[in-house]
Amino acid sequence: MAELTYLQAISDGLRGEMRRDKRVFVIGEDVGVYGGAFKVTLGFQEEFGPWRVLDAPLAETAIVAGCTGAAIMGMRPVAEMQFADFISCGWDHLVTVAAKQFYRAGTPVPIVVRLPSGGGFSGGPFHSQNPESSFAHIPGIKIACPATPEDAKGLLISAIEDPNPVLYFEHKHLYRRIKAEVPEERYATPFGKARVHREGDDITLVTWGAMVYTSEEAAAQLDDDGVSVEILDLRTIVPWDREAVLESAKKTSKVMVLHEDTRTGGFGAEIAATIAEEAFEHLDAPVKRLAAPDTPVPFSPPLEKAFIPQVDDVVAGLRELAEY
Repeated sequence: MAELTYLQAISDGLRGEMRRDKRVFVIGEDVGVYGGAFKVTLGFQEEFGPWRVLDAPLAETAIVAGCTGAAIMGMRPVAEMQFADFISCGWDHLVTVAAKQFYRAGTPVPIVVRLPSGGGFSGGPFHSQNPESSFAHIPGIKIACPATPEDAKGLLISAIEDPNPVLYFEHKHLYRRIKAEVPEERYATPFGKARVHREGDDITLVTWGAMVYTSEEAAAQLDDDGVSVEILDLRTIVPWDREAVLESAKKTSKVMVLHEDTRTGGFGAEIAATIAEEAFEHLDAPVKRLAAPDTPVPFSPPLEKAFIPQVDDVVAGLRELAEY
């Protein structure tokens, strides 16, 4: 075991796969000489050479298209978008070509797109989004959203192994803030298997990514009220662990779904609908959703704080559920 930050765990997992499999290569803006916008690939070009750590032009469409073609020819590309927001430039190749190629011709497209996402550092509307729900609707794409350093490494390895296109959302606010023990050996964290971050009996809180830690702080405050909150970290939202969510909902009878993405059409709505369909008779309160409002991410620090769900918002929502 080694104590690693969230960022170091991503770097460690990626480096290990590149050493193990020569088909794995990295491409993106400034990933080579500069070592990546957030330094995930620092030193990679020196170790693997410029043909496996490729500095690309400012052309996300070309990056995703090139990765798709390389994957069809048997390579396993890992693309880095400097910010998750920029994936919109590659929408057509990702959604129209990569996601549908297997259905069209039976051809695997094992590409991973690393997406530094989320707010909390006043990046404004073009560098702070969590656009996971936009892609959760697209058949053929898988989506991972690790919250811990251990999962950051294990889910990345699973993503690289997977024969499908995988969007790997890594929350920027966690990069150097979260540190934990991570196994040094190679391991893969399975997709579609939620993790019980905190056990509880009275309310289930379903979340992923950085909101896991917001949930943790809020749940600790509810302990003082004698309310026991169970936190489920989904880890991946495509596929997502329906069985774990439904089992916890049936146990506690009250559920909150929390995410940093905006509310309307957010993935929390899919979870809430599934619980309503399949566990309605076990509920003692309506499923509660807590998410960002339907606006672009503000640049102003006070406005951004008002936009992103905060600990106090979660505490208030949990107390409302507890009193229902």
